[in-house]
Amino acid sequence: MTEWWEALSSLGKVFACIAIPATLVLLIQTILSIIGLSGSDGDADVPDGGIDIDGDGIPDVFPDAAPDGVFGSDVPDDGDAPDSGFRLLSLRTIIAFLTIFGWVGLITLKQGLPTAWSLIISFAGGFVAMLLVALAVSWMMRFQTDGTRNIGNALGKSGTVYLRIPANREGNGKVNLMLQDTFVELDAVTDEENEIPSGREVVVIGLSGQSTLVVKSK
Repeated sequence: MTEWWEALSSLGKVFACIAIPATLVLLIQTILSIIGLSGSDGDADVPDGGIDIDGDGIPDVFPDAAPDGVFGSDVPDDGDAPDSGFRLLSLRTIIAFLTIFGWVGLITLKQGLPTAWSLIISFAGGFVAMLLVALAVSWMMRFQTDGTRNIGNALGKSGTVYLRIPANREGNGKVNLMLQDTFVELDAVTDEENEIPSGREVVVIGLSGQSTLVVKSK
């Protein structure tokens, strides 16, 4: 490993310092997605008296939900879902860009290409990867919203935090969970005093607005 590192040029070391961490983050993203897929398909445990089932299997009342959580007739039932528009800049696309940029740079340098061409090809490869990931995410989100999905059905479900959720609703995080037999990624906030880190299992206790979940740690 040391010999490989010492054999790299200065630019090669820069490419390696970009490619290796980005690849590790990509692997972590993948693992978190797998964990979320396998561990979020069941209903969550809630305090005694905190849920009322009327026979249809859908939670009616969550007394510990956030004050502005949406319940009952206010829960959107028309299949509205989070914005499924194309977003070129996101954590996923940036990680994809850095991963491909770094490895393509190392490969082109090893092939003996001039520095300028190596940079150009690396940027081009990274941008293509970024674009493809953005298109894939946009397509998946659009596919998720094409059916009759009701975000209100997320109430009481378990999920896994994908992007950390700031405390006291100081910002949005993201949660992966199973909703109507579909693996989805939704915005989430919490009223807890401590932020909820990535990988933590949470339970949906309410809705804020049309597409944001209110969650708490399990």
